[in-house]
Amino acid sequence: MKTAKQNFNYQKTIAITGVLLFIVKLVAWYITHSVAILTDALESTVNVTSAFIGLYSLYVSAKPKDTSHPYGHGKVEFISAAIEGTMISGAGVLIIVEAVKNIGNPHPIAKLDYGIILISLTAIVNYVIGEIAVRKGRNNSSLALVASGKHLQSDTYSTIGIIVGLILLLVTKLAWLDSAVALLFALLIVYTGFKIIRDSLKGIMDEADEELLKKMVETLQEKRGENWIDLHNTRIIKYGSTLHIDCHLTVPWYLNVHEAHNEIDTLTRMVRENFGNAIELSVHTDGCLDYSCEICSKKGCPERQTDFRRSIQWTVKNISDDQKHRLS
Repeated sequence: MKTAKQNFNYQKTIAITGVLLFIVKLVAWYITHSVAILTDALESTVNVTSAFIGLYSLYVSAKPKDTSHPYGHGKVEFISAAIEGTMISGAGVLIIVEAVKNIGNPHPIAKLDYGIILISLTAIVNYVIGEIAVRKGRNNSSLALVASGKHLQSDTYSTIGIIVGLILLLVTKLAWLDSAVALLFALLIVYTGFKIIRDSLKGIMDEADEELLKKMVETLQEKRGENWIDLHNTRIIKYGSTLHIDCHLTVPWYLNVHEAHNEIDTLTRMVRENFGNAIELSVHTDGCLDYSCEICSKKGCPERQTDFRRSIQWTVKNISDDQKHRLS
């Protein structure tokens, strides 16, 4: 809950800042009559709209789980990110259309120096806030916050393109340059939106996070307990900023309920220490079988049937498979 509130509070900052920067860009357009700056201002309307969509999604995802949503409300973040990614790509397409239209029919522009200063300030503010949002989002596993941050950064890139175009226009007096540079950066905006949509669809479809699984396997392998004979049937599902992990842990069959539960507590503690507290683990313990002795390095086992041969290195594949590990 604390993490969700942090995400929500920072999204409020993004929303308020978006409104202020939009006003600054409108002022810059009013004094310059630059179509490129107008295009940048129009893209900012997407920033403002998506910021409030992200704010609402984080408000919903911060709600505690209930009987209707036993895993919480975090999935709304993926839907929010998908909408935001679509809006980013849509804004990029609109910029492309406007840029192409004005290359052959440029409009007269005035007071470029003032316009450049104003939108340069908006670019700096956008990038700083966006970078902080991406970092906070990744640290707190919030796709909505990451999407908002990337949106602000993509807005920065397009603004930089417009600044370059305006500076070149100021120097060369070639009126078509601002539209040409805006066109180039619009393609980058469309690509950024596509990537956000792709990431959100991964979450909606519960696609496995291979990078996270790999890091988790490396950590568990490094700090593996002697009673942890194998780990299998591992599943990770992300609901907003919360990770839900299900797995089967094979332990010596003769451990009593209390001892087996202690092993689960140790595993849970280790995962949270390395991957944060916004994690829910559901661990099912399995008793070992005769063939498990060959891969069990536990010393002094009173029930050993065969000699220990070698441990099996845990990998993303074998901890995901729905079967106990064995040599043959």
